[in-house]
Amino acid sequence: MDIAFSSIELKDDTIIVVLGASGDLAKKKTFPALFGLFRNKFLPKDIRVVGYARTKMDTDEYLKRVRSYIKVPTKEIEDQLDQFCKMCTYVSGQYDQDDSFINLNKHLEGIENKRQSKEQNRVFYMALPPSVFTTVSEQLKRNCYPKSGLARIIVEKPFGKDLQSSRDLHKALEPNWKEDEIFRIDHYLGKEMVKNILILRFGNEFFNATWNRRHIDNIQITFKEPFGTEGRGGYFDEFGIIRDVMQNHLLQVLTLLAMERPISFSSEDIRDEKVRVLRAMDAIEPKNVIIGQYGRSLDGSKPGYLEDDTVPKESRCPTFCAMVAYIKNERWDGVPFILKAGKALNEQKTEVRIQFKDVTSGIFKDIPRNELVIRVQPNESVYIKMNSKLPGLSMQTVVTELDLTYRRRFSDLKIPEAYESLILDAFKGDHSNFVRDDELDASWRIFTPLLHYLDDNKEIIPMEYPYGSRGPAVLDDFTASYGYKFSDAAGYQWPVTTSAPNRL
Repeated sequence: MDIAFSSIELKDDTIIVVLGASGDLAKKKTFPALFGLFRNKFLPKDIRVVGYARTKMDTDEYLKRVRSYIKVPTKEIEDQLDQFCKMCTYVSGQYDQDDSFINLNKHLEGIENKRQSKEQNRVFYMALPPSVFTTVSEQLKRNCYPKSGLARIIVEKPFGKDLQSSRDLHKALEPNWKEDEIFRIDHYLGKEMVKNILILRFGNEFFNATWNRRHIDNIQITFKEPFGTEGRGGYFDEFGIIRDVMQNHLLQVLTLLAMERPISFSSEDIRDEKVRVLRAMDAIEPKNVIIGQYGRSLDGSKPGYLEDDTVPKESRCPTFCAMVAYIKNERWDGVPFILKAGKALNEQKTEVRIQFKDVTSGIFKDIPRNELVIRVQPNESVYIKMNSKLPGLSMQTVVTELDLTYRRRFSDLKIPEAYESLILDAFKGDHSNFVRDDELDASWRIFTPLLHYLDDNKEIIPMEYPYGSRGPAVLDDFTASYGYKFSDAAGYQWPVTTSAPNRL
């Protein structure tokens, strides 16, 4: 990769084209993120936002939709939205026709000619279903690639369904787009606490010294959603929870937790270390996996997965999975990385839980383990569970917490949305938080044998669990079999400050 070329920041004379501008992703993520960057003056000067989709509508109708995507709680924000909309235009066209993209290019050239600029920087954001990735990327290269200036293409997951389809997609992009022009988004890499992992690890010696198999017993990475497919099961059923969350989001978090210290914070140095972790991992073995599918809630108020009209009636698609991965290197050999992800569970939560080994026996009996917990969402926080003497005349111990809750400690700072952070990185040419081609290849190598095993063996039926539960009934036994000790039945208790301490 040409590092100097790929890291050039796009400051002026830039157009971002949102392909799939009338779709769900653009509505929920892309346009709110662009507006957030605009409000905080992070977008390139004099940028233009061009929406492109098959939906036939004029610019006024399009702007009405853009406004509906964005919340405006104050008059100031409403005025800023008015200014943002002045930068937005819309072009309707097909995804597989030259004429449509020639027309799009004329629209882009019209904007650029008015500027009388020497450079024509274009960023193409593909908020599109994977079925049209290849066709659209070819059309963009053939008909919309700038004659001067820089081009970048932002691609959303899924990046294939297995190793071969991922390679096929890469080969389809390869003739038209250089690797340094491609920005593969995994939005978890834009989340504040995920970006904080490297700082926590390598900026604090007391963590760094214990971050290995001699001190850590197991690591859990958990993703929980309290809702089901809600009528969108057709898309989900094609991929399932493993492809949708674990092969990408959770594995990316794992690599950041497990990687060695990079030489620098450059994108290539960071991604080199992440790839080394992936190459040290064997394919996931079916014996280290449990899968589940949610049924109706215990009170009958929430339907089961198979009751969703968009889901095939005999579907074996997992909506829950817990699995264990191992890294065969000096630092991590023998430490289980327990990955858990599920829909229709009891809460919304993404967190990392690092459980340290037992204190050596002697003066203590059955004292709880230390844990470092990194809460990614909601309510970003980092806390360490540690043992302390309970105040009083006895030597009784109690579990306490060293607590960094972001909304209290950084109450005057806004935590950016993941998509805001990643789109800004793409403008800056910073690939650190995007997925590289060999990284993608290595991740699919780990998961593809398991995915094919589950797809091909029709007799494997996911365990049913009630909507709103913690998951399949065997989950606790599964995690315990890999060494995890659950010692806090009430969960983490946020500290409560009383007006005056109790005294003897």
